[in-house]
Amino acid sequence: MTFQTIGRHTTRVGGKAVRFTGRVMLRTLRSATEELTPDVPIPPAGRAVELPGRGTTHVLDIPGPTAEAPTLLLMHGIATTGPLTWFTVLEELQQHYRVVTFDQRWHGRGIRSDKFLLDDCADDAAAVLDVLGIDKAVVVGYSMGGASAQVMWQRHPERIAGLVLCSTAGHWEGHLGERVFFQSLRALNVLLLQIAAAKVARQGEALVPAEELALEGLRDWALTELRTTSLWAFPVVMAELGRFDSAAWIGDIDVPAAVLVTAKDHAIPTERQRQLGAAIPGAIVREAPGGHTSLIFDLPRWKPLFLELVDEVVAQATEGTSPRSPRAVNG
Repeated sequence: MTFQTIGRHTTRVGGKAVRFTGRVMLRTLRSATEELTPDVPIPPAGRAVELPGRGTTHVLDIPGPTAEAPTLLLMHGIATTGPLTWFTVLEELQQHYRVVTFDQRWHGRGIRSDKFLLDDCADDAAAVLDVLGIDKAVVVGYSMGGASAQVMWQRHPERIAGLVLCSTAGHWEGHLGERVFFQSLRALNVLLLQIAAAKVARQGEALVPAEELALEGLRDWALTELRTTSLWAFPVVMAELGRFDSAAWIGDIDVPAAVLVTAKDHAIPTERQRQLGAAIPGAIVREAPGGHTSLIFDLPRWKPLFLELVDEVVAQATEGTSPRSPRAVNG
């Protein structure tokens, strides 16, 4: 069998996996949006923002109640976007904070590049703060966004006033089954990376600007937002998450931090989330009773805990009660 034949076979297998994953995600989101109450508003459209030397991403910047309101930078989960991950809590957060979220590269209307690295996502986040004139922010990460937030602290600690990490962990690759899975993904991506990058780039070029969309309610918006991310990004991003491991430096975090664990999480093992909370000095750890998608499917029980943790971390950062060296929150 020639390499060309192997390449065609790998592309077919990869394409089938991408289409299957897409169908599952669409069915899940349709079900989720049907269960949401009608008083959950559609987020504002956001805007395209050029990050000098890096590329163009899509930023949602919602002002707080005053010009002095602390800033939250929200980092989203895999295969979604900033607004799509966080739309269920934006209304409450903006009552007290300036809220910023953006589409990480290879997601939504985010930067298209030849490869996907969490280091680049962290540097993009710092660049977003630069462009918006924000000195420091409390960085809030969900799932993949929790990994990006941790890497941002490692690479840009001076930009982070506090951390709130939700349904996430300090590493994705653990037991034997996970090691086999991620090693297989990395091997597959040797052949798929260029194909996936091209597919992601083409989809990005074809997207209609967010402000020009004609939407018919929350469900239409959510499904439209989901489709902005090419499912070809999924195996590449997952392989990168498999390489992520913050164990060597997570204990050095010196800002107020909180970890919100989801107790019935089948995506990221609950015990691994607890280990993350235990590894961060002085971190507040709380547990929500639901699963990985509690921020949609178990919102009545998840949201109060989340909002409470955000308020506590911001209060610690503002009052200078960090476990080690306090930093103030500046918008």
